[in-house]
Amino acid sequence: MSIFTNSMKSAPAEAAQYTSAVLGLLADQKPLDVLSRTPAKVKRSLARLTPRQLARPEAPGKWSVKQVVQHLADSELVWGWRLRLVLSHDRPTITGYDQDAWAARLGYDKVDVRRALEDFTVLRAANLRVLKRATPADLKRVGVHSERGEESVEHWMKLYAGHDILHLNQIERIRRAVQ
Repeated sequence: MSIFTNSMKSAPAEAAQYTSAVLGLLADQKPLDVLSRTPAKVKRSLARLTPRQLARPEAPGKWSVKQVVQHLADSELVWGWRLRLVLSHDRPTITGYDQDAWAARLGYDKVDVRRALEDFTVLRAANLRVLKRATPADLKRVGVHSERGEESVEHWMKLYAGHDILHLNQIERIRRAVQ
């Protein structure tokens, strides 16, 4: 199993390793720049892939490109909720979710990848507008994540930017495997 596997069943130490690894992908890039560019990069990654290629996982038990794009859309929805919750409440509890259960139970293998990309793009734009209105004090506000503990909005910006990079890399890896 990869360090980039974010299982809800992970021990706290594994969650910390995942977070560190994802943050490491960001390196010295500016989170807002990465977050702003990702939808267009995902769109370019879909170019010239057939419906069959978009639906084919890179290996048994792995996600396809369209499943990754739907995951990005749903992750953005979750982040939007979390972001608004932390900006409007004091130290709210932030529940985790099982991404693999969402993929299986919500039929990620049956989605229309273009609609998933549209959802991701619209949700990301809305979340970026919220972030751009945030004050420096807002960025320091925290929620208490059920798996990872206290996390600030500023931390999430880095974490979600790293998450974008993780999944952009995954999409490129899948593209190579299915072509």
